[in-house]
Amino acid sequence: MKVRVEMDLTPDEARRLMGLPDLTGMQARLVDEFERRMMSAMEKSAPEEVMKQWFSLGSQGFEQFQRFIWEGARNAAGARKETPKSSK
Repeated sequence: MKVRVEMDLTPDEARRLMGLPDLTGMQARLVDEFERRMMSAMEKSAPEEVMKQWFSLGSQGFEQFQRFIWEGARNAAGARKETPKSSK
């Protein structure tokens, strides 16, 4: 036996029908607070300072990152080769 019920409701009507709380006011306050904090953080930071922090080691930092990636790839390739094949 199949029963199919089709309802044409707005999200607000569906929320009320299911008895869920209305959180639109809280959501608006949270979005406003998030925006305020983001703007405050952007005002306090200068792009030049952020770049200096990210690239404080210059090319040395890039080389270390590159070595890290190559070692990971080499280890992954070596582990794949060493994996014994199952015999039937």
